[in-house]
Amino acid sequence: MLNSDTASRPAVRPSPPSKSTPAIRWSRARWLLLFATCIVIALDGLDVSMVGVALPSIGKELGLQPGALQWIVSGYVLGYGSLLLLGGRLADLLGRRTVLLVALSVFTVASLAGGLSMDAGLLIASRFVKGVAAAFTAPAAFSLITTNFEEGPQRNKAISIFTTFAASGFSLGLIMSGLMTSLSWRWTFLFSVPLAVLALVLGVLFVPKDARERGAGHDVLGAILLAAGMLLLVYTVVSAPGAGWGSLPTVLGFVVAGALLAAFVILELRVRHPLVRFGIFRVASVLRANLTAITLFGSYVSFQFVLTLYLQDVLGWSPLGMALALLPTGLVVVASAPFTDRLIDRFGPTVLIIVGLGSLSAGYLLFLRLGTAPVYWLDVLPPVVLLGVGFGIGFPAIQVQATTGVHDDEQGLAAGLVQTSSQVGGALALAVTTALIAGGSAHAAGGPAGLAEQLAHYRPGLYLSAGLALAGLLIAALPRRRRRLLLPLAPTPNP
Repeated sequence: MLNSDTASRPAVRPSPPSKSTPAIRWSRARWLLLFATCIVIALDGLDVSMVGVALPSIGKELGLQPGALQWIVSGYVLGYGSLLLLGGRLADLLGRRTVLLVALSVFTVASLAGGLSMDAGLLIASRFVKGVAAAFTAPAAFSLITTNFEEGPQRNKAISIFTTFAASGFSLGLIMSGLMTSLSWRWTFLFSVPLAVLALVLGVLFVPKDARERGAGHDVLGAILLAAGMLLLVYTVVSAPGAGWGSLPTVLGFVVAGALLAAFVILELRVRHPLVRFGIFRVASVLRANLTAITLFGSYVSFQFVLTLYLQDVLGWSPLGMALALLPTGLVVVASAPFTDRLIDRFGPTVLIIVGLGSLSAGYLLFLRLGTAPVYWLDVLPPVVLLGVGFGIGFPAIQVQATTGVHDDEQGLAAGLVQTSSQVGGALALAVTTALIAGGSAHAAGGPAGLAEQLAHYRPGLYLSAGLALAGLLIAALPRRRRRLLLPLAPTPNP
């Protein structure tokens, strides 16, 4: 049950580990629980990276321009981001095991449907359904960790392993996408099916039943308002370059989207059992974590979309070559993950978030040097490694910061919030990126002049990525004494 005094509950900070802290040892059952949840999050990383590399091949076969192609990505992240908060709350209310298994079953069917789709509309619809399913599996899996592993070194280690699997899924997706796309882009969707079935079996066997929170509502209306507002906002941003930024459809789209999102906020302040209890942001670390999650994920989704189209469609790189070019990012994340929990214990998540976003910013700024004839070892590899370092230490630190000081009955909400921030940030950044590059043609004209012209069309997307990362760095580095200026509103639920 949510209590009205949770808004004022002080953050509980773990005591720093002493040098005599014993090595962490878990039972076989706990390891199997962790492994089952890790497979689930690996599927998310796999899905994001595989579809990114396959986009140019999908566009050629189905005749889709960048504005339409982005919906294959946005369909997933919007379904994901719009309902993550509801997914997190339902995990708390209905039981994390139940929500995980049901949603994972839907995820499996949607993966199969996407691979068999013969129409672009059906493909995008299957991606949206898959994102909706992931909106329930991800917070359920994450809150199973935060409620089964004690806050401090135990939880930091579990989250570090959890994010290692996410990075491993991303890395595997890059390689497998290149290989699968060489056969057919459809295999990039079908590849997830057997892994999803494996995760489902592991979940049935090893995820324990957990207590349900009773006597609380589900706030379905809030979920509908949030989803509708986000969908309309992103659609309007993507459509604006063609319709005109000052046209009646564009203006109406922004007005209605703003009204829907405002109605969502008003509802959350009044409803007895809100989807989002805004009072949770009185814990300053939770607020900072969500803001930096927006910039971290938004910057990378925008970056990957632009770089994939430029290297494959303009410079003619193969899907496998593109996958191998970005692979070091995932490998660096995987290599750094075993040490990240110890770094968090020693320095705290804030320091690692600052260093991580600083590394990401440096990587994006280096990519601005990209020319029409890039040399991989000089122009691509150094920034790719910096991006890996940034994700490797920044992403798990954000996850730890987002759930520190949050009571067990709101761990699902906290996990859903930070993942919602990531996905919504990615959807909006991708929509803005698509609008920025909408003036470019799908293929380069011949000769250096044509390549330079194409690069000019794509470069604003690189500027956006760098700007978002720098904004996140600024937020993470803000003095703590100014934290209450970031969010003056901190309501509590009505009795």
